[in-house]
Amino acid sequence: MKRLTLVRHAKSDWSLPGQNDWDRPLNKRGQRDAPEMARRLRSRRLKPDLILSSPAVRAVTTASVMARELRVPAARVVQDERLYLAGPADLLAVVRELGGEANHLMVFGHNPGLTEFANRLSAGDQIDNLPTCGVFTAEFDVTDWSGLGWGGGQEAEFDYPKNHP
Repeated sequence: MKRLTLVRHAKSDWSLPGQNDWDRPLNKRGQRDAPEMARRLRSRRLKPDLILSSPAVRAVTTASVMARELRVPAARVVQDERLYLAGPADLLAVVRELGGEANHLMVFGHNPGLTEFANRLSAGDQIDNLPTCGVFTAEFDVTDWSGLGWGGGQEAEFDYPKNHP
């Protein structure tokens, strides 16, 4: 069994007019939500072996904060430009190609692609929207990431910052 965790970047700062989308940093809420969501994952013993991230500032910052909280070495955080605003087919291709030997792979990216990807992977319930810093995780009965396909996600879980238990 392999586990895939999808994380949408935390809330970003829109306060600088004309700023390039790629360069938007996290706002205060995003800086607060990213470590909180990582703590929730850690409490469930969900620590990835490898993290793949869009290199957009808001995504890679979220990935770095969560990696630090989860005690994942920085060398295990890999940026790939194909993850920037990627659709489901591109996300699947990157996971298949770069997942390597990881038993638990975490991918940081953007909507609407991540929500669509989660829904196409899930064998069960669908989600309406993966909100900022939202986390979708599921297990897949594959021995290698190259075998990942649509509809195979089992034991899916969905959490987000405003979801208070």
